[in-house]
Amino acid sequence: MKNFIFSFLALLLLPAYMSGQAIKGKVVDSSGMGIPGAIISASESKTSADADFDGNFSINAKAGEILKVSMLGFDAVSVAATTDSMTITLNESSDTALKEVVVIGYGTAKKRDLTGSIVKVDGKQVADKPNSNPVSSIQGKVAGLSVVNTGKPGEEPDVRIRGTVSRYQTKPLYVVDGILNDNINFINPNDIESMEVLKDPSSLAIFGVRGANGVIIISTKRAKNGATTINYNTSVGIKTIVNKPSLTNASQFKMLYDEQRVNEGAAPYSYYDKFTGDTNWINTIENSSATQVIHNISLSNGTEKNKFYFGAGYFADEGLIENEKYRKFTFNINNELQVSDAIKVGVGFNGYDARLPQLHDFISSLNATPIVNAYNTEQGMYNQLPIEIGGAQIGNPLANVEGKKYTQLNSETRFVGNVFAELKILEGLKFRAAYLADLGYSKGRGYTPVFDIYVTETDETTVYGGNTLTNVNQFKNDSQKKQQDYLLTYEKSFGKHNLTALAGYTRYYEGFEGVSGTVKQNINGDPIPYDKRWWYLNVYPYGDPTTRLSNSDQWDRSTVSYLGRVLYNFDGKYIFNASFRRDGSSEISEANRFQNFWSAGAAWDVVKESFMEGQKIFDQLKIKGSYGVLGNQYSGIHYPSYPNYTTGSSAVFGESLVPAYVLAYRNNPGLEWETVTSYEGGIELATLNNRLKFEAAYYNKITDNLLTFVELGSEKFYTNAGEIENKGFEFTASWNDKINDDFTYSISGNLTTLKNEVKSVYVDGFQVFDGPSILTAGAPIGSFYGYEVEGVYQSYADILNSAPSAIGDYAPGDLKYKDVNGDGKITTDDRTIIGNPSPDIMYGFSGNVTYKNFTFSVDFQGVYGNEIYRDWGNGSTFAQFNYRTDRLNRWTGAGTSNWEPRLNDGSGYNKQASSYMIEDGSYLRLRNIQLGYNFDNEFLKRLSIQGLRVYVNAQNLITWSNNSGFTPEAGGTPISFGKDTGGYPLPAITSLGLNVTF
Repeated sequence: MKNFIFSFLALLLLPAYMSGQAIKGKVVDSSGMGIPGAIISASESKTSADADFDGNFSINAKAGEILKVSMLGFDAVSVAATTDSMTITLNESSDTALKEVVVIGYGTAKKRDLTGSIVKVDGKQVADKPNSNPVSSIQGKVAGLSVVNTGKPGEEPDVRIRGTVSRYQTKPLYVVDGILNDNINFINPNDIESMEVLKDPSSLAIFGVRGANGVIIISTKRAKNGATTINYNTSVGIKTIVNKPSLTNASQFKMLYDEQRVNEGAAPYSYYDKFTGDTNWINTIENSSATQVIHNISLSNGTEKNKFYFGAGYFADEGLIENEKYRKFTFNINNELQVSDAIKVGVGFNGYDARLPQLHDFISSLNATPIVNAYNTEQGMYNQLPIEIGGAQIGNPLANVEGKKYTQLNSETRFVGNVFAELKILEGLKFRAAYLADLGYSKGRGYTPVFDIYVTETDETTVYGGNTLTNVNQFKNDSQKKQQDYLLTYEKSFGKHNLTALAGYTRYYEGFEGVSGTVKQNINGDPIPYDKRWWYLNVYPYGDPTTRLSNSDQWDRSTVSYLGRVLYNFDGKYIFNASFRRDGSSEISEANRFQNFWSAGAAWDVVKESFMEGQKIFDQLKIKGSYGVLGNQYSGIHYPSYPNYTTGSSAVFGESLVPAYVLAYRNNPGLEWETVTSYEGGIELATLNNRLKFEAAYYNKITDNLLTFVELGSEKFYTNAGEIENKGFEFTASWNDKINDDFTYSISGNLTTLKNEVKSVYVDGFQVFDGPSILTAGAPIGSFYGYEVEGVYQSYADILNSAPSAIGDYAPGDLKYKDVNGDGKITTDDRTIIGNPSPDIMYGFSGNVTYKNFTFSVDFQGVYGNEIYRDWGNGSTFAQFNYRTDRLNRWTGAGTSNWEPRLNDGSGYNKQASSYMIEDGSYLRLRNIQLGYNFDNEFLKRLSIQGLRVYVNAQNLITWSNNSGFTPEAGGTPISFGKDTGGYPLPAITSLGLNVTF
């Protein structure tokens, strides 16, 4: 074992002891940015090295020896080696964009050989951003990609590519180092080499039944040839809330509440003398000093035979509410060994272990009355809210946060790995076999305490929340994904013909098992201790065995697939792509178990035509288009073709009551997966010596055979019925320029239009409701549905001159709903589409400036044309809530307001879903701004450091919006999103970072 360790260390350190001396430097582009992966070759010493993540390199060579420096997409240069730290500048070649290598499904390809829309995001763009999920960091950077972030620590963003295509799933397929996955919370952003966003049919069809929602491919870092490199980076950030909802203070609340009571026929509130607080509950539970700490370290060593990379990261994130703490540790190992010219093997491994936060939300702090002090110092306990002002319905927000702190202990662990072997059979023909797996384990246990709270009106104490017995909950979930890939790839150039062909067979298995349970304390016994050592189901002697409940959930599914792809171009001018995949799934009915998916695309590189010779306008001009059929295997439940049983009517036999079991719904053996027919056409061009680049595309996606659950009376069944269309345009442009050796800058932007429409659902008139959201033909998916408000009734004469309402009792000062169908009365038939949660336009733009050693970047992101449903601050008929300050402008008499109704929460008339709850969802956000400084190489040389960078970064600093809640962003399900529940803000994060390379 000792010999093995010494041999391993020797392998890592071998380059440091080779002949010559260490020639160090940095390879940069025309803007001064480092070029990772640039290859440096020494002509005499026969050594080579690759530039690291920041463009720094170290190569064993002699002073004066010629170094050849090259990188795909740049013109190669030859320079003489010097003992001083070198800076080598590479200029972009005329067709850089076309030569760029991108990762596609089951392989790589040059962008010049592609006919669709694939956007490559370099890992540097996510590595130094304060987000636990790397997709959060590319919000606004990719046309067609919608990312709706959440401020809750550890939670995934809502991600959609080119609209919402299905009823049951929105998130794209993630492919991490080859394994198909549904989330990437185990990935450390610092370990990412690149992210490719696949949007068009020619790139998605190869993923078959899982390609409909788009694909995001993530490649983690590999070592490059060169000396051993160690990189450490860290950042510390402070999180703050920048947009707090405006709520009434104590005096304003008292005024409005008394007015409301009078309007409802009650006397003014009589206990104000007992409640003298003026509490801002948001500030009370807010963690005003929330921090975020990130540490990452990586070690990389590469030779011509062996490439080894190791990365480890620690991420500590505090929530915006007290006592929310998220901790995760990640590591990544990649090792590739070139056994011989014909054989290469490799292994990759990602590990993730997290302690999940006990999350709360701000909803109760928005609803709680401000007239109460949070804590009663005389009694030494928390105050209950006033009995008549939400005491029974709204718990004291601070008591909920502090009284139950650290009572839920949840953790999550994942191991994601792959092993592969690659065999070169003949020149241009290789075979690759890979086994990939994702094993996930989550567990948790929690405790519900019992504690007293003070009731001011009666000078008594009562238990908080009405809970008189302590209890314990416990769960454990295991998940596994296993994948096998067998791929045969052939690459050949003959004459002007260039061909890459792929054939493959793959298997995929996914399974889940979960158990959970609860137990309460003995009713006449001592409480279960407030000590985590006792928080188990078998909590003897405190737990009551008769109250112990348990449950389990389990499922598995598998697919087997055959796939093929051809990439062909003639003379680099005429390009053709075709893909095919045949998927067989265990989850669908046997009659339709196998389904076929395919695509075809073509492109024309116009500038390579003879008639374009001599022209000086276009450096690149490519016209492209693709068409294909994609699949969607997601449904509301697993195995929709095989319904489970549920309890039915019981029968009495003698003295026995025998339960009956019936199918949960009628079986439909003809079910098949949804299909998405998609096409796009576009153009790519570059001009002005490649300084100005522009891309445009039109896309259209039509989902048919929607998996629809139909419930008509006692009839329940799944069927294939319905159609959704998403279409629009995407535009991307960039400008890069160099003023002189010290000053460079770049500007880029993208804009996407989106039109979503549900063409049909089941039969005419069939609709699916989810709160204020609706799925109905002729409207965007998830549209808000309710009454259209025309104003406020100003008088009884106004009421008599308006259409009578049959939906409740109303009076002057109440909302006036529109008679939409024109039948002369207000009924439920007058409900209509009152808002669209999908934006008409998504956009983002960025700027980068480099001046000597300083770098500055700024990113903006926004949406336009969508609506938000305000699901808070509308009052309640069950409990008295605090008021939005907008309610100070309520109707108090004729002419006083034509929008804010009178105060009368006792009546549900103004609580109908209506355009009164609709707010403008458009916003523009300063998403990220960063100022950095790269220390001079001469200075670093004295410290034996390759690179040192310090930076300050601010995220979500300013948002320009028109909504009344914390944030205009609101994700959700495919048919219910864009609802602002007032639950959690998106924080502004100001961080200071350091990146050092040895």
